[in-house]
Amino acid sequence: MSDLRDAALSSKAWPFEEARRVLKRYQKAPPEKGYVVFETGYGPSGLPHIGTFGEVARTTMVRRAFEMISDIPTKLLCFSDDMDGLRKVPTNVPNQEQMTEDLNLPLTKVRDPFGTHPSFGEHNNARLCAFLDSFGFEYEFASSTEYYASGKFDEALLNVLARFDKIMEIMIPSLGGVDADRVNTYSPFLPISPKTGHVLQVPTLERNVEKGTIVYQEPDGEKIELPVTGGHVKLQWKPDWGMRWAALGVDYEMYGKDLIPSAELSAKICRALGTPQPELFNYELFNDEQGQKISKSKGNGLSMEEWLSYAAPESLNYFMYAKPKTAKRLYFDVIPKAVDEYHQQLRAFPDQDLKGQLANPVYHIHGGDVPASDMVVPFAMLLNLASVSAAEEKDQLWGFMQRYAPDASPETHPGLDAAAGFAVRYYNDFVKPAKVYRLPTDAEREAMEELLGVLKDWDGPADPEALQNAVFAVGRDRFDPLRDWFKALYEVLLGASQGPRFGGFIALYGIEETIELIEDGLAGKLAE
Repeated sequence: MSDLRDAALSSKAWPFEEARRVLKRYQKAPPEKGYVVFETGYGPSGLPHIGTFGEVARTTMVRRAFEMISDIPTKLLCFSDDMDGLRKVPTNVPNQEQMTEDLNLPLTKVRDPFGTHPSFGEHNNARLCAFLDSFGFEYEFASSTEYYASGKFDEALLNVLARFDKIMEIMIPSLGGVDADRVNTYSPFLPISPKTGHVLQVPTLERNVEKGTIVYQEPDGEKIELPVTGGHVKLQWKPDWGMRWAALGVDYEMYGKDLIPSAELSAKICRALGTPQPELFNYELFNDEQGQKISKSKGNGLSMEEWLSYAAPESLNYFMYAKPKTAKRLYFDVIPKAVDEYHQQLRAFPDQDLKGQLANPVYHIHGGDVPASDMVVPFAMLLNLASVSAAEEKDQLWGFMQRYAPDASPETHPGLDAAAGFAVRYYNDFVKPAKVYRLPTDAEREAMEELLGVLKDWDGPADPEALQNAVFAVGRDRFDPLRDWFKALYEVLLGASQGPRFGGFIALYGIEETIELIEDGLAGKLAE
């Protein structure tokens, strides 16, 4: 265990680097609260999505890394901002008229348009918990409404009231260039109107620190005094974020790059409340296929449900692990690469030394309990196999796969079996509609005819490396660069500009079948 901890303390894998930042907070003494708090935030005005998954998955990786280098207990708090007022009606929910009637109510007071829960906030909270549970995340759910109403935030809210001017000094400069009216009306406190139940964005007219109350004016002109405790008010979201860090002793939180200014303000507010800010980590946002930022309202990019229609969740975890500080395209064409890279890392893991294993993404994806890969056929190869066999069902691929790997079956290789199903679906939805075959040039035809002769004379086993060497030898003296030879094979025979190691493809598809495929390509049958 000491060797493992020593290696973790020096590992350059980003979860360990983050974990060491958290540990540094408690070099002199352990936390008074008795544990370290990792937090993620969720806005329940919409359904959980791929960004929610990414944030919880990445935070979990840091939490696990921390538990390897420290004996201090930890807690992952998934906090739902369900007391926010509903400011606009989501376009992807039913009962739009009912939702419009409930505008400005706290999300836990907005009627559930799906009719399954007491409120829209509770509906989305249940979706969040089911979502997190389905991936096996270990977490504690926290509701903003419950924390405010039960008094868990009372002490912190009274502290905000006492330090009202300091918080205004932090917030006002951030508003000046945006909206002059907002500067004049801004208050950290949002009263919950006893008349309408609405979350009001109105100025604080008077403050009474001794009584713990504020005075504000209702839209009808009446002045009302409310306690800031007990769920009678809510904080604006940036003061709320900072207050929450202070109240709960949050030690670590990550957020998207677009929230950097907000996090900086919240950190100042946390410090103004007399509490050290958490260790913060900002990650890059995802882009769609056009390089545009993914937006929930636009619906561009790739949803989590769509990813999981074409690949196992571990591949999505792998995608989330890799380079969180680098902007990445999140679109359908990244799935095959993520699947194959994930399994490459699984296969590499057993032969790596401890340092290499701790730097391997699969260590962090599986919390150290790394399974063996049963993908004896790469996902990209399965796609090409689906292509040339025009597969509609995964069973069509198993005949080829069992010739290549006789000991494999759906029972012994369930991951491969699932991947075959994913590959058939992915091929039919994305690859098949985009396939464009062409005829070979004269030079390419001459090379393919030679390859045809080599395969017809082949009398050894269908060894992938031997076949790859044969393909390589045919093109070596004819093509410069050599990749033009393989590109020609892909475009003429597979209808794509990229493809698998061709020797491995021949071994999987079959020598006789590949001979027929080349003959069809030379005869122009594929290009038809």
